[in-house]
Amino acid sequence: MLYTARIFVSLKPAVNDPQGSTVKQGLIDMGFKEVTDVRVGKYIELAVESKTKKSAEDKVNEMCDKLLSNPVIEMYRFELIEKDA
Repeated sequence: MLYTARIFVSLKPAVNDPQGSTVKQGLIDMGFKEVTDVRVGKYIELAVESKTKKSAEDKVNEMCDKLLSNPVIEMYRFELIEKDA
């Protein structure tokens, strides 16, 4: 079975986000005064072949823990979408 994993990685709330602060200030300078906070993260999409959805979830968790995120300062979530055969 083939799955698409859509992975969202973001900094933990306690971690300073200088890129988010820069984007926030840029938006305010452009006239978007209603912006009160910005956090910048990563979006990763990949295809995973697996016999079961649970096995695919386990593999994506392992990928995120080992390479795609830094568990010390980042958190992640993902969704798996079954691709049509």
